Amino acid sequence: MTRFRWISLAAAAVLVLAVLPACKTKAPQTVASSSAASAPAPAVAVAPGSAAAGTDVGRGDVLSEDVAALNRRGYLKDAFFDYDQATLRPDAREALSTDAGWLKKYPSTKILIEGHCDERGTEEYNLALGDRRAAAVREYLASLGVNGARVTTVSYGKERPFCTQDTESCFQENRRGHMLITAK
Repeated sequence: MTRFRWISLAAAAVLVLAVLPACKTKAPQTVASSSAASAPAPAVAVAPGSAAAGTDVGRGDVLSEDVAALNRRGYLKDAFFDYDQATLRPDAREALSTDAGWLKKYPSTKILIEGHCDERGTEEYNLALGDRRAAAVREYLASLGVNGARVTTVSYGKERPFCTQDTESCFQENRRGHMLITAK
């Protein structure tokens, strides 16, 4: 994402924060599902640069929503990786810093970090790489003050692609550490 786009997104967020308190809307009411509390929601990846990721502006009591709704809203951003790498890129560190802030704001939440890879390489290799990616995300969140007891990891390797086209941009979307809220 270009520097200009980041600045534009930040300016838009500031504008929303300035205007939103004037709105007197009621937070949406949802009924908690007993099955949602016992099992993690299905993976919902947030594409790189998605404006919907990582914001809870104007949501009222965020944790009044069920876990599936929290994950659908995309409060936590994915960390994307380069090909054959488990090293966090600067954009991934920035996304995870935002995620750490959200997790600190809601200290009762627990998360699952899924390690994902693109379709290239063997199943065994990609499972190991996905594990290293999930661990890198977990370790970085811990370095930012997120209690490790709240975090679990799993590797799916190349088994759960977000994008299925045979293009480099699609491969990039699949190389990620994806976070799901599992408890609130």
